[in-house]
Order: sequence, then C-alpha cells, then structure tokens
Amino acid sequence: MDPLFVKTINDNTMKKITIVLFMMVFVTPMLKSQDDYIPSKENLENREWFQDAKFGLFVHWGVYSILGNGEWVMNNTEIPIKQYEKLPGFFYPVNYDPAEWVKMVKDAGMKYIVITSKHHDGFAMFDSKVSDYNIVDRTPYGKDVLKMLADECHKQDIKLFFYYSHLDWHHPDFYAGGRTGGDYTGRGKERDFPAYLDYMNAQLKELLTGYGEISGIWFDGIWDNRNADWQLEKTYRMIHELQPGCLVGNNHHVVPYDGEDFQMFEKDLPGKNTTGWASDQSVSRLPLETCETVSGNGSWGFNIYDKKTKSPEDLIRYLVKAAGYNSNFLLNVGPMPDGNIRPEHINVLETMGTWMSQYGETIYGTRGGPFEPRPWGVSTQKDNKIYVHILNWNDPALVLPPIPQKIQAAKIFDTGENVKVTQDKDKILLEFPARHPSQIDMVIELKI
Repeated sequence: MDPLFVKTINDNTMKKITIVLFMMVFVTPMLKSQDDYIPSKENLENREWFQDAKFGLFVHWGVYSILGNGEWVMNNTEIPIKQYEKLPGFFYPVNYDPAEWVKMVKDAGMKYIVITSKHHDGFAMFDSKVSDYNIVDRTPYGKDVLKMLADECHKQDIKLFFYYSHLDWHHPDFYAGGRTGGDYTGRGKERDFPAYLDYMNAQLKELLTGYGEISGIWFDGIWDNRNADWQLEKTYRMIHELQPGCLVGNNHHVVPYDGEDFQMFEKDLPGKNTTGWASDQSVSRLPLETCETVSGNGSWGFNIYDKKTKSPEDLIRYLVKAAGYNSNFLLNVGPMPDGNIRPEHINVLETMGTWMSQYGETIYGTRGGPFEPRPWGVSTQKDNKIYVHILNWNDPALVLPPIPQKIQAAKIFDTGENVKVTQDKDKILLEFPARHPSQIDMVIELKI
C-alpha cells in the first residue's frame, strides 16, 4: 500500500481495517476448523444411546489408593517422583473381581462404566508398551486390570469408557505451565511438551486398539492451563479414526471444543456454577453428563478419612434432577487398594438399583421435560408421556406453566391413582394426595 495513501486514512478507518484483517487471518481458520468434524453414523447412534442410558459408574482407582488419601495425594502432599515411584511395589489387588464389579453396576441400574486408565499421577493402570510405568511392569500383581474389566463389560453388555488425564505429574516431558505438579516432583527444567503429547497419543492408541470396543474417552486436566497447545484436534481425529463410534468428552469447564461428542459438568448440574469452576461454561446441544462422588468428603479416589457416605436418597434425587436437566448422572466410587469396593458404597448402589427397578421407566430413554427445573422438582419426557418428579413439595396441589398439548390422563406413577387436572391457556393445576416428607420422589405421569 502507498505510504502517502496510508497517511490519509483516519484512525477509525485503520481500526476497521485491522479488525477485518484479524478476522481474515485468525477467525476464519478457526471457523473452518469448527466445521471440519462431522460425526460418523456410529458416533451419532452412540450419542443417542448415551442420552438414553442416563446412569453410569465412575471409578477412580490407582496406586494412590494405597495411601488412602484421595487421588490428589501426590500433589497435595508434594511427594517427589522418586518417592512416589515406590508405591506400585505395594499394589496387589488380590480381591479384584471385574465380574463382580460389572454385576454390581448392572444391579444398580447403571448402563456404563468410566474408569481411570491414567490419572494425574501418570501411572498407567493398563499394559502400556510405550512406558514401563504401568500396572503390569511395576507392580507385583502384574496383570492388566483394564483388559480384565473390558472383557467382562463386553461379556455382560455394559459399555466401557476410559478416563485419561492430559495432566501428568510424572512424565519428564510434561509441561503445560499450570498450577500443579510443580518443582516438588524433582523433574528437570528441560522438557519437550510435543514429545509428551506424542506419548499420550500413543497410549490412547493402545487403549483404542487392544481392548475391543471402547464407547468413550473421558479427558481431564487441561483446566490446569487451557492456554497451552494441547493439540486437541490431532488427538480427537486419531480417536475417531481408530473407533468412529467412540465418544469424546473433556472435563475442561468451558464450552465444548470441535471434535467433542458430549459435555460433562463436574459436581454440578448443567448450567449451574456452584463450584465456581465453570464461569466460562454454557450448556451446549451435545449430550450432557454430570458427575459426583459417593464419598462424603468429596474424594474421588479411596480416602480412609471419609467418615460419611452420601445417602442413597440424596443421590437418587441428584439422578432425577440430572435427568430433568436432560443429563446423565455419573456416580463415582473409589475402590480400595485390594480391589474391594467399600461395603457402604455398595449398599448405596444396591438401594439406587432397587429404586431404578421401580422408577426406571421415568428416567431411562427420557429427555428433559417441558417444565423447567424448579425447587419443587423436575420433569422428564418420553414419547407422549411427561413425568413430573415432585422432590420437595408437600402440598396436595401444584401449579405448572401451560403446554400446547392437551393432557388426556394423569396418575400417580407407582400406584395408578388418578390425579385431577385443570388445564387452560395460562396454567396447569394438578391435585393429588399429599406427598409424605420422607418420600424420595412422587412421580405423576401425564399422558398427552
């Protein structure tokens, strides 16, 4: 451009040109990449299955279980790598029985399992060939617990997802400039982050080629520094090429990135931010999932200091609310180092399974209903049936906003007792027997 001409352009015009150039150079490629990912037929079918499933088991299990202080013990107590590397030598889960785990999942009414293949401590709970820092090479147990679980899941028709941590406090080349895994680890200053990402992708390839059908990869850890170059597009493309139906989700607490197939919310219902972690996260149109742990003190891994397990009643209400928010509920247990799951946690799952065997019709295969979640409860819907879940309302009548469809019949779901309905253009009035305060969930079935 002629310098004399540039001088004649006023500042406002220059600002406009700068903005246009920025859009052409930076934004246009971003928009293009957003359109590059087209989910496969298998992927879309699995998304539909995932939304119908509604209830899954999360499992946090690793060598950190030996210390009985949660999955973050390495970072929280600043254990250097050389000391932490002694833990695998004590890991011998003599009571691990994957058939019993999967049966427990089925009895609880759960449809899938998400298990930690590698957590932030960097230890692989599978037979990795790209590193000997794994359960087969470093523990006296010497068996691939994930292969055993995968075989059992396939046998008993339970879908399997692998959790994999982007964050790695052990690998010598990991460096994303985050807040965790600092100098206490004893790693050197010279690190090759792209080399670490190649290592990560190599482990993911192992998981996706050696364990049969894997229904999803559940990522975690990039929240430690979302500005690092994680090369997500490359990783996601590899996953979808290896297993087109595999669903990809990432617990990064922001709007989903291109290539992701479902959106998760940690310790929160979709659209909420009670944790303070998700101020930049909004609810997408992808399938949704909320995760919570059964542990009373919030630990995901085994914690011997946990003195109070969440009640099955509260967790059932959480499951119902999640469904009303059009979301799955992923409930976590942290097995003990011997492979047993705490009896009190098993009891919770058994109680939830009993409830689901009676009320599962109002949860499985549903989507969020036409009535927005309110303090009284939520609604779910499947075909021409709306289920009004009354969780916190003891009066014998409830006013709901209007819907365009005509309500043909209304009844208490479990007893079949008729409910009186008054419907006009402004409201719907339901009159029913008073809910007892101790009742977990009074479900009213509306047929439209």
